[in-house]
Amino acid sequence: MALKSTIYKANLQIADIEHSYYADHALTLARHPSETDERMMIRLAALAFNAYRLQSECNGDGVLAFGAGLSDVEDPDVSLTDFTGHKRLWIEVGQPEDRPISKACNKADAVMLYCFAHSAEIWWKGIETKLTRLDKLQVWRVPSVASQALAQLAQRSMQLQATLQEGVLMLGDGKNTVDIEPVRWK
Repeated sequence: MALKSTIYKANLQIADIEHSYYADHALTLARHPSETDERMMIRLAALAFNAYRLQSECNGDGVLAFGAGLSDVEDPDVSLTDFTGHKRLWIEVGQPEDRPISKACNKADAVMLYCFAHSAEIWWKGIETKLTRLDKLQVWRVPSVASQALAQLAQRSMQLQATLQEGVLMLGDGKNTVDIEPVRWK
């Protein structure tokens, strides 16, 4: 018998000062049995970092949503899709192989990858030359300390506030706040 995904609900209030984007998002995250709280919360942080694109690229006429994640490798972890069904933004988290990232670059206008584990540097050294030719791709490294602190915010029902300013995402639940400042590798 296969294990089912665990459903998490998050009310995310975003104040993106850099892009003048202020909105509340009611989110549902399906956490695959093999997904960690850390990875799930990186998906949520990636959405918060890029939520302003809903307005700036789609004029509010699109869908910013979580994909099937680990359940379907052909589906992005987070995506921004315009009203025609075209993928404007494809976001992956973790340390994927080069082929799925290359395919994503063929399906979307922009692709972002957020890696976060302790082994990210080793992974990057092994794959960097294969990814440099992909013009649509940006690779971001979330410091391990921040990603592990994010995992502590995970609850089945979350009320979160996200403030973005000067490249830093401050994500908090009213009691604890985590500052995330990813480093751009590509």
